[in-house]
Amino acid sequence: MPTPIVPRPTAAPAVPFTDVCHLVDQVIDVRPDILAFAGDARTLEQALLRLREGMRTHAWHVGARPLDLGPAIADYDGRTRRDDGLHALNDWDGVADRVNDDTIAVDVLGYVVRVRGQERPHPATLAILLDYYLMYLLALLTLRAWDEGRADEQLDLVDALLTKLQGPGGSGQRFCDDAEGLALIATAHYELKEHGYARLLERVRTLGPVRRTRTALQHCAAMGAHLRFGYEATYARDMIRMRDDNVADYPWLCFAVHGAAEEYVRLTEAGAMGHERDLVIEALLNGLTPDARAFVGAPFPTLVPHEAERSHAREILLAHRGRLREEFEPYRPTGSRYSPIAFFFNFSHNVLKGTIVDALLQGAPWPVSLTDLFTTYPHDPEVSAYRLALAQTLMGYAREHPQHIRGRLMPVIVYDPSTGREAFGATMRKFME
Repeated sequence: MPTPIVPRPTAAPAVPFTDVCHLVDQVIDVRPDILAFAGDARTLEQALLRLREGMRTHAWHVGARPLDLGPAIADYDGRTRRDDGLHALNDWDGVADRVNDDTIAVDVLGYVVRVRGQERPHPATLAILLDYYLMYLLALLTLRAWDEGRADEQLDLVDALLTKLQGPGGSGQRFCDDAEGLALIATAHYELKEHGYARLLERVRTLGPVRRTRTALQHCAAMGAHLRFGYEATYARDMIRMRDDNVADYPWLCFAVHGAAEEYVRLTEAGAMGHERDLVIEALLNGLTPDARAFVGAPFPTLVPHEAERSHAREILLAHRGRLREEFEPYRPTGSRYSPIAFFFNFSHNVLKGTIVDALLQGAPWPVSLTDLFTTYPHDPEVSAYRLALAQTLMGYAREHPQHIRGRLMPVIVYDPSTGREAFGATMRKFME
């Protein structure tokens, strides 16, 4: 078992965490007024530009006094950039080799202006975009939850705000299920400096067991898909290159696989069966698919600092290998239902971004979230059909806008059951060696 590392202390925020949460809560409450003002425009472009002003300044002039989040967001975003090198709100421009000036939500707004700007204002489009912006503010908050020494308590506040944001008073678009999903979205894109990922992992280790397990299970799925994509596209199936090049990702994958393995043991020893245990088995398999030998084989340089954790995960996996082999089999990808193991992508945030862009262009929310794409549960044919339709839609966009990888143009989101079955088969062979 790894010894928990106490995160290095940081200076207290200029605006207390609970105060920022209260401000975001107030903006959530006045969404109808914000949308009414924006929608009272001649064209969708004019309506979106009204929203853009508030999204850029984080100041919303509704009623007698403005709700000004500007100073708080500047402080929280500034310390996240300065201390951790992480850009929760802004994406990286791979062509210009720099962080974009506008936030991700504002970038998406600009795209919709270019594509649909001359149409009449569409209420659902405006509502989804406003919720997307607010979701990113909550995602930023998850990275500052440790500043005042009460991370679990602070993340409870974010959970409550996310529930409210995605509740009946919103656009109907779901983004993810919890604060752990928000933190994943905030960090799942390219960063020039990667030390912040190690610092965040140190902090996550100090959380209570429920939140640690949630983080582990989601990262099994996210890292599984991310590294499967890297293995196929970026590294041309060169496992050594992938291990050597992903010094930030492999510690998170190790944490995730170890956490899922420990939860599997806990539930097995408690005699627990059913949905909760099934989710853990599926996540554990997903975490193993990029590189099963990393967790059942010999140590290797990238994970030397985490060898205690890796070797404990290995001990669990080998002790339960026979039973796990049988329990993994139902998750072999098929052509008849959605499988997260058939889903490959470069970054989780791009999956969510593509989902939101499509929802904005269609003027209707998708009934599945990023969290839904990480699992086959619930085993509902209608939900599975929506997952499959979304994955294929995102792959279609990615094919229309490929990126240069190894000198070739490639889509960065792929749904392919055939390649998923290959990954499953390779995982089983390595797992049983």
